[in-house]
Amino acid sequence: MELFGAEFFSALLAIVIIDLVLAGDNAILIGLAARNLPAQQQKKVIIWGTLGAILIRIVATLTVVWLLKIPGLLLVGGLLLVIIAYKLLVDNKDHDVKAAGGFWAAIRTIIVADVLMGLDNVLAIAGASHGNLLLVVLGLLISVPIIMFGSRLILIWVDRFPIIITIGSAVLAWTASKMMVSEPFLKGFFENGFIKYGFEIVVVAAVISAGYLKKRKVEKEVDQEAELAVLRKVE
Repeated sequence: MELFGAEFFSALLAIVIIDLVLAGDNAILIGLAARNLPAQQQKKVIIWGTLGAILIRIVATLTVVWLLKIPGLLLVGGLLLVIIAYKLLVDNKDHDVKAAGGFWAAIRTIIVADVLMGLDNVLAIAGASHGNLLLVVLGLLISVPIIMFGSRLILIWVDRFPIIITIGSAVLAWTASKMMVSEPFLKGFFENGFIKYGFEIVVVAAVISAGYLKKRKVEKEVDQEAELAVLRKVE
């Protein structure tokens, strides 16, 4: 990959989009963990908690980048990312983080919660970087502070414009497909450009379609339950 070329910046943009969409919900944990602290301490907790989260995510992502060089793991990682892209469309995330009682307890809560809730981000960024360590670091340095300090705004945008989630899921599915076609032992099968790009399009379309159909089914079931509840009250 040429440094600061078109492919480099497209991968960097994909990393930022993935992180914003996947971690927008997770970022709310900062406010929840620090809400019982005085205003002055809340600012310090956010800063130190953010720095800790960035450092841990960089180390974790670089580790995954190294692991993905093991034969077969690009395919496994791609399949896992397809599941994550699908779940992004159909799952509702709950923010169940308890307020911490002290300064260091709040920082610890933020870092631990971010690590546990950010495993999907780590895999996605590792895949989108194509093994470029500079992309990993730049992507995290750009997106994590935005997430931490703009979490409320991100959540408002996502609620107001649901298409953002669909775009994020499509980027994830596309990243997953690129990981799978990059798997060394499948290289011969995807040497034909038509098959390679056709496969990537099919993966993205399949994830978006499956997520849409599942969401419609769930919404229909909820509406039916609501109608039954109304009928029971009338009776």
